[in-house]
Amino acid sequence: MSFYHSLGFLVFGSRLRRLSEYFLAEVNKVYEQAGIPFEASWFPVFYLLSQQQPMSLIDIADALEVSHSAISQLVTGLRKKDLVKTAPCPEDGRRQLVMLSKKGEDLLHRVQPIWDAITAAMTEMVAAHKQSRQVLEAIGQVEQAMQAAPLSERVSARLPGHHQPIHP
Repeated sequence: MSFYHSLGFLVFGSRLRRLSEYFLAEVNKVYEQAGIPFEASWFPVFYLLSQQQPMSLIDIADALEVSHSAISQLVTGLRKKDLVKTAPCPEDGRRQLVMLSKKGEDLLHRVQPIWDAITAAMTEMVAAHKQSRQVLEAIGQVEQAMQAAPLSERVSARLPGHHQPIHP
């Protein structure tokens, strides 16, 4: 039994991170082999903008459930590569709108067949293993459970001397 298997839920996050890092490295290898200058970490923003643009930084952060700061940094990097453009929102100048540049649109058209191939390859891979088909549903259920009651609260409640939080 491997180290990761023997520890069960104690290394749940580590296993997900390891799997994620492996998956992203493999996807980056596909882009590189195809001669496409694209990074897997850009996918969520590119995909959102392929569906709707312009989008505000806040709307992107909300849709991806990540911090405004993380999206701002990613968009800044994409802007430096001339893959996106930003402009102040006409209704609220404090908000920045993000859209793909011409170079970004061209790159999007090159990566979309890769996305289709990734979907097909992953579908084929999990079809070969009956229990793998439920992995996305299971991850969704864990995410919902953690939103309902964060892990930190669940763990704290099981520690000696735990006091219930006081809610006004």
